[in-house]
Amino acid sequence: MKNLLSKQVVILLPEQSARFKNTLALETTTPKKFSLPVVVSILMTVVPLVTTSILTAWAINHENVLRNLPFQWWLGVTFILTLASSAALTPPTFLALVYGYFLGWSALPMLFGLNLGAIAIIYVSAHFLHASSVREYLIQIYPQVGSLLRKFYKNELRLIFFAKLSPVLPFAITNLFFAMAGARFKQVLAGGTMGMIPRTVLAVWAGKEAQDIRYLLEHPNEGLATKIILIVLIIVSTLGIGYFFRDKTMVE
Repeated sequence: MKNLLSKQVVILLPEQSARFKNTLALETTTPKKFSLPVVVSILMTVVPLVTTSILTAWAINHENVLRNLPFQWWLGVTFILTLASSAALTPPTFLALVYGYFLGWSALPMLFGLNLGAIAIIYVSAHFLHASSVREYLIQIYPQVGSLLRKFYKNELRLIFFAKLSPVLPFAITNLFFAMAGARFKQVLAGGTMGMIPRTVLAVWAGKEAQDIRYLLEHPNEGLATKIILIVLIIVSTLGIGYFFRDKTMVE
C-alpha cells in the first residue's frame, strides 16, 4: 500500500509542477500583450492635456502669424495636425476652435479631412498593438467580453455614432477602442463622420463668433447657446450608448 501511494505521489508531482509552470508562463507572458494598449490609452488621455496647454499659449502669442498665414499653408498644417491627432497630441475639437477663429466656415472641409484621416491612421495602427490577441486574451479571462463583442458587431454603426457624438469622450481613445474591438473600417468611418459633424460645426461656430482668441481657448464653452448644445449632445450620446447596453432585444 505504501509503495502504491509513493508511486502515485511520484506521478502526480511532475504533473502538478508542469501545470504550475504553464500557469506561471501564462501569467507572465500574456499580460504583456495587454499592457501595451493600456499604456497607450493612458498616454492618449494625459498627453492631449499637456499639448493643448502648450498650443494655447503659442496661438495666443502668435495670433498675427496665424492671421496672415496663406491658405495653402493651412493645408500643410492640416496634414501635420492629422498625424498629431492620430497620436493623441492635438484634440480635433480644440483645433476646430482655432480653425473657426481664423478661417471661419471655410475650415470645415479641412477639419472633416483631418478627422477622417486621423481615424484611418488609428485604425491601421491598432494592428501593431495586437488587437486580435488582446481580444482573445480578454475573452479567455472574461467570457462575458465575447458576448458583449457579439452584441457590438450587430450594432457597430449605432454605437460608434453615439460615442463620437459625445464632446466629452476623448477622440483618440474612442477610435482606438473600436479598432481594438474589431469594428469594421467602413462602420468606423461612417459612424465617426456622422458623429463628428455636430461637434465640429459647433466648435467652428464658437471660434468664428469669438472676438478674442485668448478668451476663446481659455473659455471654449462660453455662451448660453453653446452650453445648451453641448448638454444636448452629451445627453443624446449617453442615452444612445446606454440604450445599447440595456435593450436586450436590440443587441441579442
